[in-house]
Amino acid sequence: MIIINLKFGIVILFLTILLGGCQTRPQSLGSTDIDSYEGQKLTSAYSLPENSIKGPSSVNLAAYHLQITGLVNSPLSYSYDEVLQKTPYTKLVILHCIEGWDATILWQGTKISDLIDAAQVKANSNTVIFHCQDGYTTSLPLDYIREKNILLAYKENGQVLPKKLGYPFIVIAEDKYGYKWARWVTEIELSDNAQYKGYWEQRGYSNNADVPVK
Repeated sequence: MIIINLKFGIVILFLTILLGGCQTRPQSLGSTDIDSYEGQKLTSAYSLPENSIKGPSSVNLAAYHLQITGLVNSPLSYSYDEVLQKTPYTKLVILHCIEGWDATILWQGTKISDLIDAAQVKANSNTVIFHCQDGYTTSLPLDYIREKNILLAYKENGQVLPKKLGYPFIVIAEDKYGYKWARWVTEIELSDNAQYKGYWEQRGYSNNADVPVK
C-alpha cells in the first residue's frame, strides 16, 4: 500500500510540474466600461477633466453613512449597501460643464425621491441641499427632483463610480450645469430655503444652472 501511494504521489508531482510549465498568463477581457448605448457613443469617466474644489475625495465605506436630515419627520442614515438595495434605475444623461465640455454617460442609481420619502418629508420643504465629503454644497428644488426622477448614481457606463467622479455617489442633475452635480455626497438635507446658495452659487454662479435648450 505504501509503495502504491508513493508511486501515485510521484505521478501527481510529475503532472503538476509538466502542466505548470505549460501555463500562460490570464488574458485580459478588457474593461467592463461600455462605450455605446442604443446607438449613442458614451464618454469615459476617466477622460473627464478634474475640477473639484479640493481634488477627488476619499470616502471610507466602513464608516460611511448617507444622512437624510432637515425638514423630515424621521431622519435616516443609510449605509452604502442600503442605498444599493433600493430599486435601481438606469438613465442616459449628458453632463454639461460650464467650462464648455460635455459627457454622455449611462448612469445607474436610485431615485433621490425614494431615499427622502422614506424619511417622511415635511409639507413645508421645497429645497434639497446636498452636502459633500469635501465641504462642497449645492441645492436643487424638491419639485424638480420628483418630476425629473433625479438619480443618486453609483455606477457609470456599467462600472462602479470611480473616485474621480464622486464615489460612492453623484447627483445626476440632468439639464443643469455640472456644479449642480454634487459628488461624494454624505448628507441630503430637506429645507424651506428656496434661495439657498451653495459653494459656487455664493461666488456668483446662477442658482438655476439651467442648460440652454438648443
